[in-house]
Amino acid sequence: MQKFYVVGIGPGCPEQMTAQAREALAAADVIAGYGAYIKLVQPLYPDKEYLQNGMTGEVKRCELALAEALQGKTVAMVSSGDAGIYGMAGLVLELAEGLPVEVVVVPGITAAASGAALLGAPLMHDFAVVSLSDRLTEWQLIEKRLAAAADADFNIVIYNPRSHGRPEHLARAREIMLQYKKPATPVGIVKNIGRAGEHTIVTTLSELDTELVDMFSTVFVGNSQTYITGDKIITPRGYLGKRDSHD
Repeated sequence: MQKFYVVGIGPGCPEQMTAQAREALAAADVIAGYGAYIKLVQPLYPDKEYLQNGMTGEVKRCELALAEALQGKTVAMVSSGDAGIYGMAGLVLELAEGLPVEVVVVPGITAAASGAALLGAPLMHDFAVVSLSDRLTEWQLIEKRLAAAADADFNIVIYNPRSHGRPEHLARAREIMLQYKKPATPVGIVKNIGRAGEHTIVTTLSELDTELVDMFSTVFVGNSQTYITGDKIITPRGYLGKRDSHD
């Protein structure tokens, strides 16, 4: 049965691409994906055959890639971050049902992990990940999930926080979270993770300037215990308190 790899390439830089991901890409005859992600891997594998299209062509892209696999080619579909977290793994598995293709999902470093590392340790306790893209999810449901996560005192990681097509979503998300979280709650913004122009911004929920955030940003919102030290954000896991209780 022909193998079809769905590969999480992490942020896109070679240093943060797993060995398993690189092996899958090396084994592929065809590498498929969104054009921006193809540009990240093409310099590493210049002799491969490439299949790419635009941001809203996910179904067509997967169908074309599966057609290549049915012709006997080994295919690797790339996703940024992790292929199973807002990536292409689910769609490929859905479309491949009943086909003589073995789908192998290859994990990658998602933005919650790579961005958190740049900020310090903001996710040392329970956290929720919420995408603000309403292209596939109704905005009312996104608001409901944000409110529930904030009310439960989760750390919150926000994917797809703001774009030209939805510039107001992050501001609305901030309003919702401020109903449950303190104004001084630490917030970290990480832009262009693992790519040129990578940098972090540390602020608070009340002072969050949504104009600084774009589609290449990931936003981290703390819980009630999170604090800022220098240019880092820390959410205590509770180890020190446990130690002190035994002293």
